[in-house]
Amino acid sequence: MTEPLLYLSTRGQSPAATISSAIAAGLAPDGGLYVPEALPRLDPGAFDPHGTLADTAATLLAPFFTGDPLAEALPAICREALDFDTPLRPMPRHDAHMLELFHGPTAAFKDVGARFLAACLRRLPRADERPLTILVATSGDTGAAVGAAFHRQPGVRVVILYPDGLVSPRQAHQLGCFDDNVQALRVQGRFDDCQRMVKAALNDAALQAERPLSSANSISLGRLLPQMSYYAHAALGWWHEHDSPLNLIIPTGNLGNALAALWVREIGLPIGEICLSCNANATLPEFFEGQDYRPREAVATVANAMDVGAPSNFERLRWTFPYAAELRAQTQAISVDDSTIRDTLSRHAREHGEVFCPHTATAMHLLDRLRSVGNSSPWTIVATAHPAKFESVVEPLVGHPVAVPPALAAMLERTASAEVMDADDEALKRWLREPAYA
Repeated sequence: MTEPLLYLSTRGQSPAATISSAIAAGLAPDGGLYVPEALPRLDPGAFDPHGTLADTAATLLAPFFTGDPLAEALPAICREALDFDTPLRPMPRHDAHMLELFHGPTAAFKDVGARFLAACLRRLPRADERPLTILVATSGDTGAAVGAAFHRQPGVRVVILYPDGLVSPRQAHQLGCFDDNVQALRVQGRFDDCQRMVKAALNDAALQAERPLSSANSISLGRLLPQMSYYAHAALGWWHEHDSPLNLIIPTGNLGNALAALWVREIGLPIGEICLSCNANATLPEFFEGQDYRPREAVATVANAMDVGAPSNFERLRWTFPYAAELRAQTQAISVDDSTIRDTLSRHAREHGEVFCPHTATAMHLLDRLRSVGNSSPWTIVATAHPAKFESVVEPLVGHPVAVPPALAAMLERTASAEVMDADDEALKRWLREPAYA
């Protein structure tokens, strides 16, 4: 049998794990994030040039699942999870393209990772017959994607923590509309509080013994790895057509979506320059400019899904690029404030009839900046969510209603509710221990 690829903790204090056990656990026992012992290398010629997104994903991820019980099921997992398009559409006015990642059931790119993770966990045997509780902190989009992916899945419960009042009204409705095995908690704090609370619960051995827990944030490899697939698929299609690498501008907050693209480039597929666009939370832009990494409390912005002051995937980023100078030479990041996001949305709607979500607008602003200084390279903007999810921000700026995708409209017709939760680690642990929850 082929030796399995093993996974290590970014903090180096946990035993090596298989991909199945790493996906099941979510977080390593020492609180670190799982990473492969070494990133595999892939030949672009190994991919079917006429294959679907699911075909690309199966080829791309096969080395990561080498020797694992899930390896045989990987093609079926990919077909099950990636049954919608992530089209690369031309933007002729800008001599650019847009990679649309919002055609899944909850209208955001998070659907890709959430559906893949759910498909994996459905196939993993569990010795413990008690329900598995999946904890997810969300700044807006992750929670709905996870809720939809695991809704009514036997033996699984989902607990979504989101910052009360800091997500869009439609996002909040999505988060609380599932019932059954999905529970939403309105945390009286910020996203970073939600993320800290989830990590504290996952790292509590006594709580884990009482309530088996796992994670569905991008700290989970089951979320991160499949996000590589749409970058690989787009880059390979571009390479076959243009014989050149694909340059990307990626909106990012918690760094998972950006890290997925960086990993695709590291394993040898044709991705060229990568630029990151952030909102007013400037932790990453400051680091890429040469300052020390300085996590801080998140600032609320109109691009709320990126309201992250302490991006958890930074640990994986530094594992991948231990030398900061090398990383900074390959990647740049900018911070875009709310006023600029609003101006970008309004101006592009007025001048070009283009409508974006606020997060995608940060990437569009960076493209505008590059063009203004004479950069004529072919760029691809990554569109992370449908603008209809942010109607309270977008519609007043573009001057007309934004059509709602059918799947999102169906969710908005359901009744929604969420329970209030203090921004306190112990409050969540007490809630998880309650007999009513057992």
